[in-house]
Amino acid sequence: MRKGQTVSIIGAPLDLGAGHRGVDAGPSALRIAGLVPAIREMGYPVADEGNIHVQIPEALPEGESNAKFLEEVAQACEHQRLKVYEALKKGNFPLVLGGDHSIAIGTIAAMSAYYREHDQEIGVIWVDAHADMNTPDTTHSGNIHGMPLAVGLGMGASELVNLGGFAPKLNPEHVVLIGIRDLDLEEKKLVKESGVKAYTMTDIDELGMSTVIRQAIEIAGAGTAGIHLSFDFDGLDPDVAPGVGTPVRGGIRYREAHLLMEKLALTRRLIGIEMVELNPILDVRNKTAELGVELIQSAFGKRIL
Repeated sequence: MRKGQTVSIIGAPLDLGAGHRGVDAGPSALRIAGLVPAIREMGYPVADEGNIHVQIPEALPEGESNAKFLEEVAQACEHQRLKVYEALKKGNFPLVLGGDHSIAIGTIAAMSAYYREHDQEIGVIWVDAHADMNTPDTTHSGNIHGMPLAVGLGMGASELVNLGGFAPKLNPEHVVLIGIRDLDLEEKKLVKESGVKAYTMTDIDELGMSTVIRQAIEIAGAGTAGIHLSFDFDGLDPDVAPGVGTPVRGGIRYREAHLLMEKLALTRRLIGIEMVELNPILDVRNKTAELGVELIQSAFGKRIL
């Protein structure tokens, strides 16, 4: 992220990949919480690109039980890919507001393609209670928001894996999971075999968040164009962030989350951020969205002193 770089805000109100309705209102909740003035306060121009078009599940057949709304999710991710790629071509910093985490399939497809044109790979730090590494063969729910990291690594439905005309999008050696604590049995095997670095909440307890962040930045940043942060609000503890559809107790605390953002800001290596799975219907007086705006400010360089 360059000082003074224009921030392209891209809303992705997709909830076809989730098991609960409501995350489609996530982009609005973040905007209502004062996102645009908060970014401008940090010295960055803002171009709010609006929202991509997404269909609603009530008007659609669910499709295959092991990959629900697959065709429609693929279409939304393609719209997302084009929108993020356009922002990158303009030299802007993409800030994606979800929507469920399946939208990351489109974001990462765009970022990977753009930097491949410059003979570079991207690093990814993925903050989440879940690994998001299921496939249609391992999923218990059929919800695609549990699959986007697997897709980026080249595993899963071809309609998603081959988005943008190439696969895989990510090198597992440059991918780091932080905060995981709720994985399906078959998914655990995929994580272990994939080559990604995974920090569970137990690892954070034992090592401390500062050490985990330092190691994650080293892994995702080594020899890459920079680091894309894919941040699922359910990576946070539900006491801190109640407005999520799949809360899991024992997550990242308030100051740990800010420390992550502050340390990433100091690297000057951030190349994109997406904040996903915010469900205002389940929130308490927009508490989670307001925290999201605070965290984005920290990622853009806000410090205590």
